Amino acid sequence: MENKNYNILLYYCYAEIIDPEAYREEHHVFCVENNIRGRIIISPEGLNGTVSGLIEDCEKYMAYIHADPRFSKTEFKIDFYDKHAFAKIHVREKPEIVHSSLRHLDPNVKTGKHLEPADFKALKDDDDVVILDVRSNYEHELGKFKNAITLDMDNFREFPEKIKALDHLKNKKILTYCTGGIKCEKASAFLLEQGFQDVYQLHGGIIKYGMEADGEDFEGKCYVFDNRLAVDVNKVNPTVISTCHVCGDISDRMVNCANSTCNIHVPICEKCGWELEGACSPECKENPEKRPYDGTGYYQKNTNGYNPYSGVFRKADTGKPKAIQHEQ
Repeated sequence: MENKNYNILLYYCYAEIIDPEAYREEHHVFCVENNIRGRIIISPEGLNGTVSGLIEDCEKYMAYIHADPRFSKTEFKIDFYDKHAFAKIHVREKPEIVHSSLRHLDPNVKTGKHLEPADFKALKDDDDVVILDVRSNYEHELGKFKNAITLDMDNFREFPEKIKALDHLKNKKILTYCTGGIKCEKASAFLLEQGFQDVYQLHGGIIKYGMEADGEDFEGKCYVFDNRLAVDVNKVNPTVISTCHVCGDISDRMVNCANSTCNIHVPICEKCGWELEGACSPECKENPEKRPYDGTGYYQKNTNGYNPYSGVFRKADTGKPKAIQHEQ
C-alpha cells in the first residue's frame, strides 16, 4: 500500500480583508517556511485555495488559517496523497476569490440553504427537485450528478446569462453543486436575487459528497485544480461518461493540448495521446508551439513574472523570509 504522507487541502472563506496585498505577503511567507505548495487567491472578499504538503505541515497551515478570527469558520476538504500535488506555491491578490460577474453579492448576507451530503442525497431524487451544476463545460463533461442540468459555459462569469433559460423552474427546489462549494455561494445567491424561491447548495461540494456519502449517483470523475486533474468520488455505482476528444472512445483521462496556443482541456485516451504527442488534433501536433509530451498531459503554468517575495526582505543569515516587512 502506498504511503500517503501528504494532504491536499481544498478550502475557501468569504470574509473581509482590508489590506489584501499585505495579507498576501504574510500568507506567502508562511507557506514558504512550512513547505506548502499550491494556488491561493487573496481578495477583499476573502481567500480561496488548493494546497498540498506533508500532513504535519498541512496541520500547521490549517491552524494558521483558523487562528485568524476572520477565517476561523473555514472548512477544509482534506484528501491524502503520496506526494505534493503542486510544483510551486503561488499566492496572488485578485479582485474576487472566484471569477464572476457577481461582485455585489455577499454570501455572508444571503445565499442558498446549505445541505450536508446526506441531506443532499436524500433530497436529490424528489419529483419537485432540480439539480443544477454551476461548473464549466470541461468540468461537467468529465463528471456530473445523475439527471443534473448543466449549463453550456466556458467560465463562471457566464452564469447570470445562462440561467435565463431556467426561468420556468422558479417554483422548483433548486439544488446547486460545484467542486468544493465556492461557486455555489454566489450562484445560489444570484438565483434568489432573480426570483427563484427555494434554493439550496451542496455544502462542501462534490469532494465532500464523495467523502461523506460515497459519491453515490455522481457519474464520471470530478475535475480538480491540481496536478491530479481528475479524481474518483463514487464508491457505490461508478461509471465513465466522458469520451476521447480525438477518437470518441470512452475515456476519463484529462489532458491539456500540448500545443500551448491551443491548450484546450479535454479527455484524450492514452492511445491517441501518444499518437498525437499530446496534441488534440493533427494540426496542433504540427504547431511549432507544441510542448514535449511525457504521457501526463500536464504542463506547469507560466508564472508571468510572478515574484513571491515582492516587498519582502530576506534574512541574510538563513536566506529565509522574515515575518512580513514592507520596503520603505
